Amino acid sequence: MFELGGLFGLILLALDIWAIVSIISSSASTGSKVLWTLLVIVLPLLGFIIWFFAGPRGSARNA
Repeated sequence: MFELGGLFGLILLALDIWAIVSIISSSASTGSKVLWTLLVIVLPLLGFIIWFFAGPRGSARNA
């Protein structure tokens, strides 16, 4: 049970890092980047889900 939680936490950390890198590399305004980054950091799972559906994307994904 603990290994599953640990593995889930590690996967969530990787996804949050990917989201933050994508937010920073997006063309959104600085204020928007700060707010999205704070959302992902403060609420890791919920913030990632909200960002995935509504947040700014990095330039590599839009190309």
